[in-house]
Amino acid sequence: MDKTELKEPINFVEAIVEEDLSTNKYEGRVHTRFPPEPNGYLHIGHAKSICLNFGIAQRYEGLSNLRFDDTNPVAEDVEYVDSIQEDVKWLGFSWDDRLFFASDYYGKLYEYAVDLIKKGLAYVDDSTAEEIAAQKGTPTEPGVANEYRSRSVEENLRLFEEMKAGKYEDGEKILRAKIDLASSNMHMRDPIMYRILKAEHHRTGNEWVIYPMYDFAHGICDSIEGITHSLCTLEFEVHRPLYDWFLEKLEIYRPQQIEFAPLSLSYTVLSKRRLRKLVEEGVVSGWDDPRMPTVSGMRRRGYTPASIRNFAKRIGVARRYGIIDLALLEYSVREDLNKTAARVMAVLNPLKVVITNYPEDKTEELTAINNPEDESMGSRTLPFSREIYIEKEDFREEAPRKFFRLKPDAMVRLKNAYIIRCDKYIKDEATGEVTEVHCTYFPESKSGEDTSGLKAKGVLHWVSIKDAVPAEVRLVDRLFKDETPDGHKDKEFTEFLNEDSMEIITAYVEPSLTAAKPGDRFQFMRKGYFCVDLDSKEDKLVFNRTVTLRDNWAKKNN
Repeated sequence: MDKTELKEPINFVEAIVEEDLSTNKYEGRVHTRFPPEPNGYLHIGHAKSICLNFGIAQRYEGLSNLRFDDTNPVAEDVEYVDSIQEDVKWLGFSWDDRLFFASDYYGKLYEYAVDLIKKGLAYVDDSTAEEIAAQKGTPTEPGVANEYRSRSVEENLRLFEEMKAGKYEDGEKILRAKIDLASSNMHMRDPIMYRILKAEHHRTGNEWVIYPMYDFAHGICDSIEGITHSLCTLEFEVHRPLYDWFLEKLEIYRPQQIEFAPLSLSYTVLSKRRLRKLVEEGVVSGWDDPRMPTVSGMRRRGYTPASIRNFAKRIGVARRYGIIDLALLEYSVREDLNKTAARVMAVLNPLKVVITNYPEDKTEELTAINNPEDESMGSRTLPFSREIYIEKEDFREEAPRKFFRLKPDAMVRLKNAYIIRCDKYIKDEATGEVTEVHCTYFPESKSGEDTSGLKAKGVLHWVSIKDAVPAEVRLVDRLFKDETPDGHKDKEFTEFLNEDSMEIITAYVEPSLTAAKPGDRFQFMRKGYFCVDLDSKEDKLVFNRTVTLRDNWAKKNN
């Protein structure tokens, strides 16, 4: 076969979809959905699911819905609904006019529950949660039927109607499916279908006081919307028999549930409960803190939609659990920003350099290319003057032979400017710290016009002191210092917080950055990729470090 005829490799989900298309299982349709619960912000694990659901639909010219599983009014909020929609759009996907809520179907779900009662397949139970747990048995022992399981259809219909009418209080009664108390699958041992929750719902207000459970509502919502492939993470594999049971007994259209391994990322926690704890206890500033693995946090940090989509594509879709190295996500971010971010000058830890033979009152405009990877990004001008800042680490009074930066009697090139030679340096008598370096520049060595014949192995970034703009720079790093912070049974995950996850410094940046807006991304030459933070104002620039130029975490921590 000609290589040009080879198709892009497909994952096991796509293989199932292609098989279904070949057999015309769903009349040639592909229709997926992303069904988040609006009880928190989306994280990178959800982003993987979004890319899979919407990506499958795009690949096979199908449709994908956004449907909120809003069946628990106690934990849900409009804030989360809005943030989820924003995140999905930011990632580059659209549900068009197919925005749905489980609450859209409350009336229909209630009717289906009544149908199951009439068929003798559901009953109202007065047992407490503790009693139900005890009656369910164990994985090796069957459950035990209680007195309520034998209630008549007529009594169950009356009691369920009274539940709906608000006659009973929270926890006083529930509706359960009547399936098999001896099933080897604990989820099939008469699961709860409805519970009483007298709480205001963000969409329906106080219209309802009973709410369906996820296992009952989810499959029916899929059926109503004509979903063909219901993609879930592996923890729902044991729920699939129940998903199918409800649809079969109700004799309605049945989609196919397919399970895939959820994302597990090193040095990260992806539990909504644990992320909420970090927010509520003030460990982070909010759901969009740039250290958080939420989509909004990554957006604020400077990650790009393309980098997250490329990461999802790289890790693929598997049937087995496995931990993905955070370095792979960071690599995807670097790869994209290398192509799209402008290179700019910023000095994070300044050391003053005086160019003694440069005129004191002169300022020169030098040309700098914005991104050598993309000529269409053009160029800009940089002011150059007698006094500049370089990084402290770029000068050593005693340096090894292969130190190709500034040292006594050595020459380096200033990026986009001139070659300079270190003649002398000044030290603080009290601390012994070098506070100032005096250099000579060579006018004929100007970048792009060099006729000096001089050779300088090192190239340094710099900023003109009199033109430099102070900026708050947040050196964002990994939030946890342990590879599996939530994998220790005897320790709380917060014990592994990285105390150096954000260092705030004052840096000096080139004046062109005064025009930067929140969300703009740059490469600070030789230092990493940075993004203008939401806290940035006209009179105060604030940057978050998105990612370093290379993966030095393992080296730093070993």
